[in-house]
Amino acid sequence: MMVRTVLGIGLFLLALSDARADKVNDAALMAPKPARLLSAYGLFIEPAKQTPNVGVLPYDLITPLFTDYATKYRFVYIPVGQSAAYRGQEVFEFPVGTALVKTFAYPADLRQPAEQVRLIETRLLIRHDAGWKAWAYVWNEDMSDARLKIAGQRLSIVVADKSGLPMEIDYAVPNANQCKGCHALNKELTPLGPNARNLNHDYSYGGAVKNQLRMWNDLSLLTDMPEFDDLPRATDWSDERQPLDARARSYLDVNCAHCHRKEGPASNSGLFLTAWEDDRTAWGYRKRPVAAGRGSGGLEFDIEPGSADRSILIYRMRSLDPAIMMPELGRSMVHTEALEMLEGWINGLN
Repeated sequence: MMVRTVLGIGLFLLALSDARADKVNDAALMAPKPARLLSAYGLFIEPAKQTPNVGVLPYDLITPLFTDYATKYRFVYIPVGQSAAYRGQEVFEFPVGTALVKTFAYPADLRQPAEQVRLIETRLLIRHDAGWKAWAYVWNEDMSDARLKIAGQRLSIVVADKSGLPMEIDYAVPNANQCKGCHALNKELTPLGPNARNLNHDYSYGGAVKNQLRMWNDLSLLTDMPEFDDLPRATDWSDERQPLDARARSYLDVNCAHCHRKEGPASNSGLFLTAWEDDRTAWGYRKRPVAAGRGSGGLEFDIEPGSADRSILIYRMRSLDPAIMMPELGRSMVHTEALEMLEGWINGLN
């Protein structure tokens, strides 16, 4: 335990600078009702800069979920003396008292992602004895604190897009039921992102670069990890040096498979998009939809090899109609770059 504590503090000294570190408020995290203000949990020392408190570890994902081009800052807090258990395919098994923290933000100009960044909301997943609870907090104007929004909220955000033109985003802060709509596995609320394959890459901890899984292991945040060479690794969908098939499957795994899997809310569709699905029909190859209708666009197959334009998957990802679009939640615009990648992938299938 001492190794974990000393090593953790040492890693964060650069980020913390001269800021005062207060203890994370475990009692607030474990309270039956959520705090009205995010600051009550003590997760950040400098909220506007997203400087985490000691014991709150930043992380990122190789391929993240798309949310209308939002920047995301991710953190994990595991109580001292506790550890998560390694899982090969699924999200790690986190102990009671864990908080998974994700802040959504936008720069004024997408071409300058680190400048004039405005914090929008922070979502918490907190592990209680009875399971996970999800809460959303919306940041105030000066980014000094964020307030609980159980019923959700709609926000109009304007940024400069990658061509420099104004882009208006109809941003949706989810309500409690919408959180459950995506974060569901075997009908139970569960995290989505922190699994071995999507964490298995280098991260800069205040200038000290280290593989995230090695870091979690060295800080005793993770137990039962296999030999490092045996760990799975996701593919960065945007890395054009990587095989197109791996890029496409990784993107669909992160953006679609939380619902489209045997244990997910869309299990009745028969379309299973997990990275490890090896049945071509199950991941859509010349697979007919379970129920035809507007969502199919009059097309025959989820994926028509050689023709993106005749594939239901592409039809639904191009749409912004609430009755047609996929994913159903988390976006108000088309992820143009990823769509082009997926179209190229399908057009190249035989």
